[in-house]
Amino acid sequence: MERRNFIKNSSLLAASIGIFGKIHWNGTNYIGDTPTTTDILGPFYRPGSPMRGNIIPPGSAGEILHLSGTVFKKDGTTPLKDALIEVWQVNEKAVYDNTSDEYLGRGAVKTGKDGKYYFKTIVPVPYQIGENRYRPAHIHFRISGTDYQDLITQIYFKGDPHIAEDSSSSSPLSVNRILAVKENANKEKEVRFDIVMHEEYPLDAGVFEKVCGLYQMNDKSMAEFFKKGDLLFVKVNGQIEEGMYYKGNNTFEGGLAWLTAQFEILASGDVKAKVAYLDDDNKQVKIEGMKFLKYSE
Repeated sequence: MERRNFIKNSSLLAASIGIFGKIHWNGTNYIGDTPTTTDILGPFYRPGSPMRGNIIPPGSAGEILHLSGTVFKKDGTTPLKDALIEVWQVNEKAVYDNTSDEYLGRGAVKTGKDGKYYFKTIVPVPYQIGENRYRPAHIHFRISGTDYQDLITQIYFKGDPHIAEDSSSSSPLSVNRILAVKENANKEKEVRFDIVMHEEYPLDAGVFEKVCGLYQMNDKSMAEFFKKGDLLFVKVNGQIEEGMYYKGNNTFEGGLAWLTAQFEILASGDVKAKVAYLDDDNKQVKIEGMKFLKYSE
């Protein structure tokens, strides 16, 4: 499955005005009570990142970046304490650490009573994903907090020449996550990313129990759906591809809606998954499959 954004036309720009209608710029950062928008998970998420605020790999030649911000409750002003923030990114050679026990370029911290968080990292770099296509420099986030919906998102950086060509960063839903990089007193780079969480819409555990498991899809891929936090993750042929939010009607949707999965509980008790995603040519592909292995209690 290729990761693609469904938003590629300017007609959706009008919708984004309403989405961001309660956010305003205070001269330093955006504030307001509109939840921070989601983004694609990407294929390089690894659960279990170490609890650490310094994620600079040993011996890195990358430019130091100080990443900080505040996590707010849904009102946009009340800090959210004990929120878990996981981040991951490429190193200066545009490589993710997907296999080592050191989890290089990955880390997690919890917010304090003031809702603040801080990471010391390096400035990420763009990387090639096609013959003439690049992903802009970005940092991935997963934020989770009690009574609030888990959030999967990314930040980008102003002035990156690849933002306009990337289907995720060019989405109107990403506009407030394209951030200015500044210099501190030590001439080191710094960026601030404040986050407004969305209230949680709890889903009955029985629903997750019914849909989680292994599915044989009709494109010959193997899809595994599993619950982590309040999200439904999908792993395709052993690679985690997306974390999805429940949208109602037995349907889950990933960030920027590039992937949706609808489940049908058959009279026999079997479960069918109908998956739709956008391919490299921004065309919708539909596949389906049956669950053949469920997880025991």
